Amino acid sequence: MQTRSTLDRLFSFLQAGVTPWHAVAEAARWLEESGYTRLEESAYWNLEPGGRYYVTRNGSSIAAWRVPDHAIGGWRMSVSHSDNPGWRIKPAKSTAAGCERLPVEGYGGMIMPTWLDRPLGVAGRVLLREENGLSTRLVNLDRPVAVIPSLCIHFDRSCNSGHSYNPQVDMQPLYGPEGCRTLDSLVADALGVSAEDIVSSELLLVTLQPPVQVGPENEYYMAPRIDDLGCAAATLMGFLDAADACDSACAPVWAMLDNEEVGSSTRQGAQSTFLRDLLDRILDAVPHSGQAMARALANSFCLSADNAHATHPNFPEKSDPASPVRLGGGVVVKYNASQKYATSAYSGAVFSEICRMAGVPVQRFSNRADVPGGSTLGNLQANTVPVPTADIGLPQLAMHSAVETAACADADAMRRAVAAFYRAYIRALGDGRCTLEPEARTE
Repeated sequence: MQTRSTLDRLFSFLQAGVTPWHAVAEAARWLEESGYTRLEESAYWNLEPGGRYYVTRNGSSIAAWRVPDHAIGGWRMSVSHSDNPGWRIKPAKSTAAGCERLPVEGYGGMIMPTWLDRPLGVAGRVLLREENGLSTRLVNLDRPVAVIPSLCIHFDRSCNSGHSYNPQVDMQPLYGPEGCRTLDSLVADALGVSAEDIVSSELLLVTLQPPVQVGPENEYYMAPRIDDLGCAAATLMGFLDAADACDSACAPVWAMLDNEEVGSSTRQGAQSTFLRDLLDRILDAVPHSGQAMARALANSFCLSADNAHATHPNFPEKSDPASPVRLGGGVVVKYNASQKYATSAYSGAVFSEICRMAGVPVQRFSNRADVPGGSTLGNLQANTVPVPTADIGLPQLAMHSAVETAACADADAMRRAVAAFYRAYIRALGDGRCTLEPEARTE
């Protein structure tokens, strides 16, 4: 029953988070329903002991935290990302062969042909002119408004034998007949405003397929945006489930950051100061000593939660045979000799022990020695928040496809692992030494 509840919440999050801004809005809704108060970076913060708060940046990154009852002795953090590879619509016009197209540019490293010949929606954020300034509104045209049609096999005999996709040629969406209603007009109608009031927008193509379970016993699920909203939702569930953890000296923090798929080097990405700014402001708002931040960072721990590659049953040779990862096998801890993942022997041991005590299965992933892997948030976030970090993820197939596949059991394993992480009592005794107990206790 708990797995069913986790899946229901996960599917709701995947459905709602059609863009990074919508994912943040959905996370904010969950947080407010759990008693968290929204703060603004531009305002003065008064933080109360035991208080629950959250803040956003750019509308596409969000962080939430709980203030301890006493002086902050450390940070307990989990970080995921809100964005996924896809197509961003340019503010331009494109007409060809009597048709209007939506000029798009690729965002992140996607599997391009998975976007072909499927109904596509449009969603994003819009800046509107108001009497005394500007306001931001989210929009989701939750219906098919575009399609990227394939070139027929009669005109491209190579389509099944190594076609090379040119995004400027192959991947421009068909929108409507020449002279049809503009996209701005559709957006304005959806928002109940005049098209003339739209000053600017950031709009994305959206895969409309809802999450579905597959397999003889519904063991798997397919959905858009599993990477990385699957981890974002599961870590948020774990963060909220552990709200009664009683470690009075540790400040629990949950964050979902934007732009991981394009390097995180934005003001709202993992390479920005967003998370460090947050920690500094929290500490400034509560009594502390001059060495408090350095001591707190040394006594902190972070989970960088971004999905992992399961061993593909059709292509097992693509994975390292020494570290197979299977769907349904539990949470994945990721290691990389070049430090593209932040897991060390110490951080991997701490997280694995927490999972062992909580009865959560753990798998270990490493790339083949001859296949360079990608990177994620953990090593980038360490530039501004240098704390022991374990890179973890949900195992999945078809990463960066328009629709991806993962195992139902793993989502609940991630939720339970993260809840156990926030509940655990971890105290640094020195470099590479710590106490570790499954339940936090008041000092």
